[in-house]
Parts: sequence; structure tokens; C-alpha cells
Amino acid sequence: MGSEVAKLIVSLRSADLPIWNTCDGADLSPELRVQGYTRETRSLAVFALNPFEPGCSFTTWLLWNLPPTSVIPGGIPPEGVVTAPVPAVQGTNDYGTLGWRGPCPPAGETHQCLFKVYGLDTMLDLPAGAGKHALIEAMRGHVLQFGDTVAMYSR
Repeated sequence: MGSEVAKLIVSLRSADLPIWNTCDGADLSPELRVQGYTRETRSLAVFALNPFEPGCSFTTWLLWNLPPTSVIPGGIPPEGVVTAPVPAVQGTNDYGTLGWRGPCPPAGETHQCLFKVYGLDTMLDLPAGAGKHALIEAMRGHVLQFGDTVAMYSR
């Protein structure tokens, strides 16, 4: 039996994504708040998924090697290696681009964005631009904590 994964408390400012986090605005990455770190947590990995896009695990954001912080700031630039507003590495999302890509539902529909945050016991040796399967493989055996939250966006 594997070791117990401790809970992280993950939240957003609101249950609805603001327009600036979507295709109708500047499409900036959202601010995430994270609490409940253990002393052993060395880095964070973040997945954002939109289950309303084709494929049940359509990934819209991959972020890792982020230091444990109470606030993951919004507006992280769509670059592989980021130094500001926080140091981090980003992967290639399922749109084929680097960084965050916000929801863009058809008119009259609502899309959901699921944010999964993992507390890891190490920094990952994974190059910028890696995809979700490589990130999952690199995280294997290093997950200490997990938390998630959901936001909606309607057009």
C-alpha cells in the first residue's frame, strides 16, 4: 500500500472565471490560492482540464517546478521557462501551445475548468514544453499532496 497523500486546499477568487481568463478577454492564467503545505513539499505541479473539450482529460495548462506559495499569481506569461511573476516551467497544452489557454465555449454554453494542484517532494527534471503524459510520468513517486477546485465560464 502506498503512502497517504495529504490534502491541499485550492481555491479561486470566484466560482466563475473572469472574462480576462478566457478567450473573450486577454486569456491570462488565473490566480490560484493554495494552503496546507507540509514541510516536505518542495515544488508544485498544476494541471488545468476542460472536460467539455473533446477527450475527457483535455489539458489547458501544465505548470511545474513552482515553489510552494500561498498564491499562484495570475497572468503567468505563455513561455516555457518563467522567472516572473513566479519561477516555474510550463508544458504544451492540448491546443499545442505553451502556458494557459482559457475556456472558449460556444455561445449559450458553459464550460468547466478543473484545476488540479500537486505538492511534490522534489523539483522535476523535465524540459519546458513537455506534454501531460511526460509530466505525469515525472511526478510518479513524488506526490505528497493533492487538491483541486473548479471554475465555470459561460458565453
